[in-house]
Amino acid sequence: MRRTVASALAAGAAALAAAGFEEPHRQARRLLAAALDLSSAQVFAHPERPLAAAEEAQLAEILRRTLDREPLSRIVGRREFWGLEFLLSADTLDPRPDSETVVAAIAARLPDRARPYRFLDLGTGSGCLLLALLSEFPRASGIGVDIARGAALTARHNAERLGFGGRAHFTVGDWATAFATGFDAIIANPPYIATRAIAELPREVRAHDPRRALDGGADGLAAYRAIAPDLPRLLPPGGIFATELGAGQADAVAAILLRHGLGVDGFAPDLAGIARCVVARASTGGIAGPARLR
Repeated sequence: MRRTVASALAAGAAALAAAGFEEPHRQARRLLAAALDLSSAQVFAHPERPLAAAEEAQLAEILRRTLDREPLSRIVGRREFWGLEFLLSADTLDPRPDSETVVAAIAARLPDRARPYRFLDLGTGSGCLLLALLSEFPRASGIGVDIARGAALTARHNAERLGFGGRAHFTVGDWATAFATGFDAIIANPPYIATRAIAELPREVRAHDPRRALDGGADGLAAYRAIAPDLPRLLPPGGIFATELGAGQADAVAAILLRHGLGVDGFAPDLAGIARCVVARASTGGIAGPARLR
């Protein structure tokens, strides 16, 4: 006798609970929706629906990989970010909600949505930061750079799928060393995990995100030191730089930017209230510490 949606959901939730997953019923619904290519609402609407043999096999494989702590986004190869769906690859970081603070910080400081801004995205990965900004600024264009060729190709594919292919260009390179001036804003989500701390990350992260996108060197700050010297020549006076931070890194990253002549404009918190993004401008002045979160 074939299982129904309801019985498969109950069995999946039980397996996840036994393995120590939080919110096992919600997780089981997500897995079932992915296996059946349905929305969560459709899973709820038809609990009596029997599963075909191919659907049973697909669900079993997704559940097996999930129990091995592989994120569902990696299993299905896509992730939603800023309301857009991004394809992932082995060379790209899995975009997370914390990174949306970078997009929000730039959007808040560039109120004229009709201007043809030029953006530069350092360590573009899937292209999520740059393409999210292009979705907010319909006349803007930008360049994304990544040291991994596979990431640049994935970002280009995402741009084409999302309809931004004519405004977004991607290249392989070492941060901003190959670029000249002419960008209104520069964004980055560099690796910021200290090398020794990578082994302590959840398996979902350390086993499935590319190490190169995680490893920030001995103290987690190597990428910021590499990026900062190029910012003054790439940004016009008042030009904006926004980058994601690791927890507790706000003061240290601000100090690096200040040493290279940028003024720190503020910090943006994530949903937990942790300073997750620092915003700086190519101008004098600013603040040097985490006194303001905006």
